Amino acid sequence: MANTVFCRKYQQELPALTMPPLPGAKGQEIQASVSQQAWNEWQALQTRLINEKHLNLLDPATRRYLMEQLELFLDNQPTDTAQGYVPPSE
Repeated sequence: MANTVFCRKYQQELPALTMPPLPGAKGQEIQASVSQQAWNEWQALQTRLINEKHLNLLDPATRRYLMEQLELFLDNQPTDTAQGYVPPSE
């Protein structure tokens, strides 16, 4: 059976990340409190923000911005969106 974690975003036990998604203490914290589902959703949002806002990941301000957006996302707070983004219809 897969490991589970009490996900801070969804407030329920869900499958855990198999390894820390970031180096250091922050990665350990995320692995211990964020589900695989929430992390996958964050990665999709992060990719949209990077692509649509033409962010430069070499810029320390951009990395700080993305970490701020990550925290907002995980705390179920409003995050920035890619301007003009329309979610695919089901």
